[in-house]
Amino acid sequence: MKLGLQLGYWGAQPAPTHHELVRAAEESGFDAVFTAEAWGSDAYTPLAWWGASTQRMRLGTSVVQLSARTPTACAMAALTLDHLSGGRHIVGLGVSGPQVVEGWYGQKFEKPLGRTREYVDIMRQVWARQAPVVSDGPHYRLPYTGPGATGLGKPLKPIVHPLRADIPVMLGAEGPKNIALAAEIADGWLPLFYTPRMADTYNAWLDEGFARPGARRSREDFEICATAQIVITDDRDASYAAIKPFLALYMGGMGSEDTNFHAEVYRRMGYGEVVDEVTSLFRSGRKDDAAAIIPDEVVDDSAIVGDVDHVREQIAVWEKAGVTTMLVSPGSVEEVRRLASLVAETA
Repeated sequence: MKLGLQLGYWGAQPAPTHHELVRAAEESGFDAVFTAEAWGSDAYTPLAWWGASTQRMRLGTSVVQLSARTPTACAMAALTLDHLSGGRHIVGLGVSGPQVVEGWYGQKFEKPLGRTREYVDIMRQVWARQAPVVSDGPHYRLPYTGPGATGLGKPLKPIVHPLRADIPVMLGAEGPKNIALAAEIADGWLPLFYTPRMADTYNAWLDEGFARPGARRSREDFEICATAQIVITDDRDASYAAIKPFLALYMGGMGSEDTNFHAEVYRRMGYGEVVDEVTSLFRSGRKDDAAAIIPDEVVDDSAIVGDVDHVREQIAVWEKAGVTTMLVSPGSVEEVRRLASLVAETA
């Protein structure tokens, strides 16, 4: 089992502790550091900033949103950071949802599987630099020949020779079809809400992708980098209470009432009635009540909360389920070091 430091995206202000957390993670043997984006801070700027103080850790995005950049723009950012970091970059991609794509980026949200496949293909053309980059579309036609085109567009190769011709790509996938797509075209999967209890189900979806003609990876060399809220504590009740507002936001407040991909994850876990109640309360403005009605078992299904022995045992359970890296968000240098020690003990 490896550890990744998940810095996420900023709230109202930049987090003042990220520099010391990154330094501690590097010193403690963490494999990677990841950043994210929603509709505030972007993922690439903080990753480059904090990554400049590291020498060994991989630098990943978990995730960048497809609609935030054209495929070639994302490929440019990736090859630039890969050069600056000496070949340590991981591109983690996600489609986001219609509320963000249409409301924030002003783009159509359509055919996420097809858009993802085409997006990744274009990026890999850029990095391979074997020929001018072209795409027949339908989502990202290169050169552009649609309405308003001048007809002067020209296929181009990147000026910069990429350090690596094949930068790792991971997908932030939640539904069965998207998870299968990750296994087919990507180098890893970035689940946000993962439960070892459903490992057999996840593996069936992944196996569908691995079995497709031209699949890049097999189970043996495919990474599963799962977000894992780990809290080492003797006061489980207080920790549950701290986690539940976060779950209520994603379960009841993200997306729309009818289209919330995060909520669907919990429905697949078997918590449909909880999702309905949380959504109703959250969207009526009763956010505290929405958090309060989430059962402790829902927290335990996708988080690890308990004393040192319990956490150590659960890390082994996640590893046995197929997780290769746990993305954690410790709040202090001491927590970074403690988690690194626990993972070392389970090795």
